[in-house]
Amino acid sequence: MALLPGLRLESINPHNPVVVHRVPMPWQCLGAGNYAAVFAHPDYPDQVVKVYAPGRPGIEAEIEVYRRLGEHGAFSHCYVSGANFLVLKRLLGITLYDALHQGVPIAPQVIHDVDAALDYARQRGLFPHDVHGRNVMQWDGRGVVVDVSDFLNAAPCRAWQDVKRAYWWIYRPFFLPLGLHLPYVLLDWVRAGYRLLRRLDRGVKQVLRRSP
Repeated sequence: MALLPGLRLESINPHNPVVVHRVPMPWQCLGAGNYAAVFAHPDYPDQVVKVYAPGRPGIEAEIEVYRRLGEHGAFSHCYVSGANFLVLKRLLGITLYDALHQGVPIAPQVIHDVDAALDYARQRGLFPHDVHGRNVMQWDGRGVVVDVSDFLNAAPCRAWQDVKRAYWWIYRPFFLPLGLHLPYVLLDWVRAGYRLLRRLDRGVKQVLRRSP
C-alpha cells in the first residue's frame, strides 16, 4: 500500500494474530490482532494506521462501528479509511495482558470505565464482542477499549464478563497483593485454554439443543 510502502503482513491462522514480516522505516508496529496490525509513525504521534491482512474480512463493519460510536473518550475515532486500512486516533496505555506480564497494578476504575463504555456502545445499537485483556488498555488509572472490529456481531459473548470475574475473584485477592509478573508463556496458555473451553461449551450446548 502507498501509505506504508513495502509493508508485508499475512494471516496464517484466523484464530491467532496476523504475522508482520516487514515494516518500512520509520514506521513501528504497535500490535497485531487476528484481522489486522496497527502501525505508528513518529511524525504523527496522535494517529495510528490499522492495516487488514490480505484475505481478512471486516473492515467495512469496523468503519460502521466507528460511525455509530462517534466521539467517546474510551474508544478510538476513525479519521480516514481505505480499501484495507483505517487511520485512527491513537489511544495510549498498556493492555491488561501486558500489565499482568509486567506486574503493573490494574485499577478497579479501569473495569468500571470499560463497563460504562460498553453500555454506551449498546445504546448506539452495537454489540460489544470479544472484549478481553489484549484489547483493553489502562492509562493513568482509566480504561479504554482498543478493538471494536466485532461490535456488529450480535452473537452472545461473555468474554468481558469472564475477564471481570477473573479480575474480582482471582486477580484482586491473590495476584495483586503478591505483585506477580506472569510470563507470556503462561498467559498464552491460559488464553488458549479459555478459547478451548468456550468452544467445548458451545459444542455441548449445540448438542443439547438438537437432542429430542
